[in-house]
Amino acid sequence: MARLTALAALALLVLAIPAVAAGPVIRAGIDPWVTIPEGTRVDFKHNPVPAGFFCTGSAAFTGKIWMRGVPLATDNAQFSRIDTVVERLDDAAFNSRGVATTRFRVRALQLEGINTFKTACGEYTVRATLDGEQPVTKMRIVRQGQNGGRFLVTVKMNTKVVFTRVDNPSETLELSYPVTFEPSPYHRWQFRSVKLHSRAVSAATIDTDWDGHPDTRVRGTSNFAAGTGGGALEFGETVEHDSKHYVQAQ
Repeated sequence: MARLTALAALALLVLAIPAVAAGPVIRAGIDPWVTIPEGTRVDFKHNPVPAGFFCTGSAAFTGKIWMRGVPLATDNAQFSRIDTVVERLDDAAFNSRGVATTRFRVRALQLEGINTFKTACGEYTVRATLDGEQPVTKMRIVRQGQNGGRFLVTVKMNTKVVFTRVDNPSETLELSYPVTFEPSPYHRWQFRSVKLHSRAVSAATIDTDWDGHPDTRVRGTSNFAAGTGGGALEFGETVEHDSKHYVQAQ
């Protein structure tokens, strides 16, 4: 299994890339991800929880909350561990320079706090999920050999963080939280046919609004398989990525 994060953001090398003959088309498809047991972070440094959010006089919060993945409700047993899904919307053909482009968006995200969040106003459980329509960005896939290369995408998500009072579950507070993962130079891909231990995942209906009911049909994986990379997948206005927070479900 290889890893990316989600939710998934990358960069094209500034170095001159040797010309690679045009090859197989990268087919549209999804990339499913599983948050590792150690979790990932929601970092409020650039987008603080405002003062007075929890109750009158509560202080602003600019720290981090550690989160773990919660598997999506689905009609496909292959998704039994998956908590994050991204989608490449178009087939992507390589040009004479070995570069292909496609549109990209996040389709599902389910994270929960590893611990409860304690405030002067009370104790809360925490969840993070997508919030309505999601931005579509452009993904560039660079072929650097017969088997694969690197890819570049700015990942944007409209999310919400939901705080639920432990002693009164009917009391919930929601915070809209736009997220951008800037490109990183460390993420790689391979053709699925040559990637070790790479298994195709078939189409499925998944829960995209975390109400426990599958609601959206998504296609399966394709001949594109993300590889390992370096940099940290954590929620924030602009973040770096590393290979410690997500693994690709394959």
